[in-house]
Amino acid sequence: MESLLLTIHVVAGILFVGPIAVVTSLFPRYAPSIAAPTGRSLDVAHMLHRITRVYGLLAMTVPVVGLLLAAVQGRMGEVWISAALVLTILAGGLLALVISPMQGETLESPDGGVRLRRIGMTTGLFNVLWVSVVVLMIVRPGSSGA
Repeated sequence: MESLLLTIHVVAGILFVGPIAVVTSLFPRYAPSIAAPTGRSLDVAHMLHRITRVYGLLAMTVPVVGLLLAAVQGRMGEVWISAALVLTILAGGLLALVISPMQGETLESPDGGVRLRRIGMTTGLFNVLWVSVVVLMIVRPGSSGA
């Protein structure tokens, strides 16, 4: 059971969280902007926003399966699990409450690029949070072993 849960957890992270990191980073390049109307593709921006939303929902399997795995392994009380969960909640909140809505607003009413810069900065923070979670999964500070 542990091997199956670990496999699902890692594969879901790669297949769902990885693409979100990429498409949210690419969105500002393709989104419409009054300040830079040339070289932008509205169709690509719409597709990137759709991927952000759909993969964001699919990525919820990563923490759910991770928590199941931690429970099966008897690691729920370990500090690194709690820290990873807090960072995951922060990253998910940024995606659901800030990044995706700002993408939608940008598609509906482009501005002079201010919103795109905010999306870029927030996406950078989102990606740093996920890298931090991966580091915690590898280093496991305060782990009880194995």
